[in-house]
Amino acid sequence: MADDRTISTDTPSKQKAKEFAKSRRGPILGAIFLMATSAIGPGFITQTATFTFQMGAAFAFAILVSILVDFAVQMNIWRIITVASKRASQLANEAVPGFGYVLGILIVIGGLAFNIGNIAGGGLGLNAMLGIDAKLGGIITGLLAICIFLWKRAGRIVDIVVMILGVGMIVLTIVMAIVSNPPVGDALRQTVLPDDINFATITTIVGGTVGGYITYAGAHRYLDSGLTGPEHVKAVSGASMNGILVTGIMRYVLFLAILGVAASGFTLDMADPNLNPAGAAFQYAMGEAGLRVFGVIFWAAAISSVIGAAYTSATFLSVFSKKLNDGWPLRIATVAFIAVSLVLYLLWGAAPASILVFVGGFNGLILPIGLTIFMYIGWFRQKDLLQGYKYPVWLLVFGTLATALTWYMGAVSVGPIFEMITGA
Repeated sequence: MADDRTISTDTPSKQKAKEFAKSRRGPILGAIFLMATSAIGPGFITQTATFTFQMGAAFAFAILVSILVDFAVQMNIWRIITVASKRASQLANEAVPGFGYVLGILIVIGGLAFNIGNIAGGGLGLNAMLGIDAKLGGIITGLLAICIFLWKRAGRIVDIVVMILGVGMIVLTIVMAIVSNPPVGDALRQTVLPDDINFATITTIVGGTVGGYITYAGAHRYLDSGLTGPEHVKAVSGASMNGILVTGIMRYVLFLAILGVAASGFTLDMADPNLNPAGAAFQYAMGEAGLRVFGVIFWAAAISSVIGAAYTSATFLSVFSKKLNDGWPLRIATVAFIAVSLVLYLLWGAAPASILVFVGGFNGLILPIGLTIFMYIGWFRQKDLLQGYKYPVWLLVFGTLATALTWYMGAVSVGPIFEMITGA
């Protein structure tokens, strides 16, 4: 009888545990792909195409640096936020009173700049895919993203959408890389021994793939899984590593796809204000079908990044009002953020491709500010803010080195980055 009683009481408990774990898979996978698709947005695609044509195989070094910085940033940010079980702005406020507001303002401004570029990318993608006007394509992209957040089960829809779009982007880009037949040997050599190093380029690509809101997108979504606190560090590390792996593969495959075209002798008319560098490369490699494939990839990258930028930026607004923590208030704030981004895109006179390159550099300048406060938390606030969790020293050292590197790159790159949009 004792054994029967044990079985009857433990089975429901185990069943509930399994059901809880299953219910958390969506937010966890959503966090992984939200980070990945945000990091591989239209800005990154445009930057990669632009700089690959300018630098050739030497741009592989910038890709490597972006992956290393991504590892140092995401492994630390995910761990600190989830161990503390608090959003970045709230945590920053507790670490240094008032800094959470500063970080919130910077992320929202950077996210807004990114989202203007993301909506511009949506317009360019639909233009390449369907031939419609780019501004009309931007409007359609923005309105569709708004509809997603107005859906009753917005969180579930977001998770499904970003996963489908992420997988589709990777598959189509691999096809392009095979068709373009890039010089892989030269690319591998210059990944570690580049013929040329350009810090403005590296800062821009780092900012476009891990700067601004992207730094916090996956970690904030992971908080919704409920699997937070020191006891879930292993699961958090696994999820963040999977996200880094997905983005790293996509970055390098995209670079190789464009490099194959650049190495074939095809050149771009950079003076053309309507030039879409990545679209031109895809069209050269695969003809009219390539342009359509590019359109699908670019639009998928754009709308998933619109979702990521809006959601993450809106979560930073919660530092100004607790009403914006979750539920409908957060969703309405997210919708308003997309609407403002759409209006500003329509009013901004710069060419869409120029916007996409500039916002990466701009967010690369914001990146070291947030990193600095989180490294401070990791080094000195383990007892109170991290619930007594003993933080791995090696990870803190790696994160601190990445922080110092981003400060240096930002300092030497600020002038050239703003010249990208002013044309000076």
